[in-house]
Amino acid sequence: MDTDLKLFFFLNDIAGKSRIFDITAIFLASYLQYFLIAAFLLLLFFSAYSKREKIYIFCTTIISSVIARFVITEAIRFFYHRPRPFVSRAVIQLIPENEWSFPSGHSAFFFAMAAAIYLYNKKWGLWFFIAAILMNISRVVSGVHYPSDILGGMIIGTFIAYGIFRFAENRRTK
Repeated sequence: MDTDLKLFFFLNDIAGKSRIFDITAIFLASYLQYFLIAAFLLLLFFSAYSKREKIYIFCTTIISSVIARFVITEAIRFFYHRPRPFVSRAVIQLIPENEWSFPSGHSAFFFAMAAAIYLYNKKWGLWFFIAAILMNISRVVSGVHYPSDILGGMIIGTFIAYGIFRFAENRRTK
């Protein structure tokens, strides 16, 4: 058994043993995303950044997340069809999902978001990275992703955010 599968079963085997843990995993995997988006908007709105800087941060974050999730991830899924773990294995599935597993769209979106925020504000970005990690580990625990799906999305999101950030900074200095 390869490392990806071993790590998947290690994390997924935690599910189904405690109702409180399962509810927490479901919340992190399915609902934390809404709180992260709201937290980002509130932090940005009430921050001391100038209006112009807020627009740059907002645009870099949104463009990075959208490109990572809806362009790159979907392009990969168009050519590569990896079934979700519950399709071919006996797993504990806590949340419903469809489509292909690799790369994780949640991972691509929220790691792009965290990376873009981090490039502007290290303290905020660190918290968003922690939240993205918790969310995506919970998606493995919940039986809808392999760890490599998460890693793939994380790499895509982080690189796209860095590229968009560099592009925005170069445009801004011209």
